[in-house]
Amino acid sequence: MKLLCALTYYRPYTSGLTIYVERLATALTRRGHSVTVLTSQYDPSLPQRESIDGVHVVRAPVIARVSKGVIMPTFGALATALALQHDAMSLHLPQFDAPGLALRGRLRRQPVVLTYHSDLQLPPGLFNRVANHVVDAANTAAGLLATRIVAYTEDFAAHSPYLRRFRNKLVVIPPPVEVAATTPGEIAAFRERWNLHGPVIGMAARLAAEKGVEVLLRALPRVLAHHPGAHVLFAGPHENVLGEEAYAQRLAPAFAQFAAHWTFLGTLGPHEMAAFFPNLDVLVVPSLNSTETFGLVQVEAMLSGTPSIASALPGVRQPVHQTGMGEVVPIGDSEALAAAILRVIELRDRYMRPREAIAAKFSTERTAMEYERLFAELRISHMRGRV
Repeated sequence: MKLLCALTYYRPYTSGLTIYVERLATALTRRGHSVTVLTSQYDPSLPQRESIDGVHVVRAPVIARVSKGVIMPTFGALATALALQHDAMSLHLPQFDAPGLALRGRLRRQPVVLTYHSDLQLPPGLFNRVANHVVDAANTAAGLLATRIVAYTEDFAAHSPYLRRFRNKLVVIPPPVEVAATTPGEIAAFRERWNLHGPVIGMAARLAAEKGVEVLLRALPRVLAHHPGAHVLFAGPHENVLGEEAYAQRLAPAFAQFAAHWTFLGTLGPHEMAAFFPNLDVLVVPSLNSTETFGLVQVEAMLSGTPSIASALPGVRQPVHQTGMGEVVPIGDSEALAAAILRVIELRDRYMRPREAIAAKFSTERTAMEYERLFAELRISHMRGRV
């Protein structure tokens, strides 16, 4: 199968969406398929064409930005040319350009599968409200043109206004989760490098408003009252995060207040992340809204033997609910988060589960196989004129 994937941002940009697509595309390539990713050249220093782990990456030049969106004059021409060279499309929302791609696929009688990763919620303001409506309209048009729409969980699908519009097209496929192999020596070296002694609380995310970093900051005083040596390790982009500069400035005084107990690690590679997770007593995912729909890092932590505490958002609460390896707390409730952190630190063995049980539910190979099966079924249906 020749598969065209499309999304606004792709690696090396770091987000749950880009990691998802990178894992899916790479796994399908390993399984013998030809995969092309069409995306933006959001950084002019990136090549317009390259191959990454066997995946062909085509980047359309960006001439302007509109909030987190990009304007790419050559995107349409690239989409048309690539649609002619591929058998099926995997489009990843939110994405303003998805309707045009989906239309090209339908005109060529190709299976067009949308994966709905999250809602788009830009910061307050009249312009961003308009942008939200425009992207929502684009997503709706793409959904009408799509053959099928993939959601991570039934939980999120049941609560998403977007996905409820397309229940007849919905397919649930668990997201791709993987953790690189590591050794006890590498884990110990990571602990020594960052001088970790007291309880360690982890976050793995972009420094972005929807991630709820301030919820953890407000929880810290109670945690430190019980564990004065507790420390937060924050893995992920935290400087000059696109569209989040004002948020970082707003939190800067709190970061200064807890400087002795908070370390920004920056963006870690797969092997560094594999050493990061086992060094945590607990991972927290205090997300605030439906721009977060699952939290892949929760399962990565669980595969490494670390419990998770998640906010009670649809989808985000599912890794804990499905495994029992952690706790779920009310959205934005710092007191509840602090209490849960203290319970997990003090009663950690109660939350532990066999790694095999976690791996049986979530893996990149399982995700790739389910997409592969879906596309095969749709291609047969197209050939028989049923779709």
